[in-house]
Amino acid sequence: MRFYLKDNGMRIRLNYGELDISGDENDGYRPFQLMVASIAGCSSSVFRKILDKQRIKIDDLIVTADVERNPDEANQIEKISLHFTVKGYHLDPEKMHKNLALTRKNCSMIRSVENSIQIEETIDLIELSK
Repeated sequence: MRFYLKDNGMRIRLNYGELDISGDENDGYRPFQLMVASIAGCSSSVFRKILDKQRIKIDDLIVTADVERNPDEANQIEKISLHFTVKGYHLDPEKMHKNLALTRKNCSMIRSVENSIQIEETIDLIELSK
């Protein structure tokens, strides 16, 4: 990966586009947003793969991330709470909780920060009727 200096931050050119990074939200994505997005994105992708392998069909998956930062320590991220909302039919709560635990073990982003950032996951199942 190669990053380039721009007026108010950095830019990276990737196969699918450019990404601007800046401490000022008006000039690009803030670094903490990218870190949280990486953790939420990785976790939800792994969760979805697990469900697909088990042939569990869902209608929708929404992940909400709440972030706690410490202003006394350079705004360090101390905790990320990921809340999964899963909509589907015939969802087994016990199996879904086990899959979420398995997700944590297989998400490279969570594993990379697990000793420095507290990650908490919760799940809400919404049973759809036909």
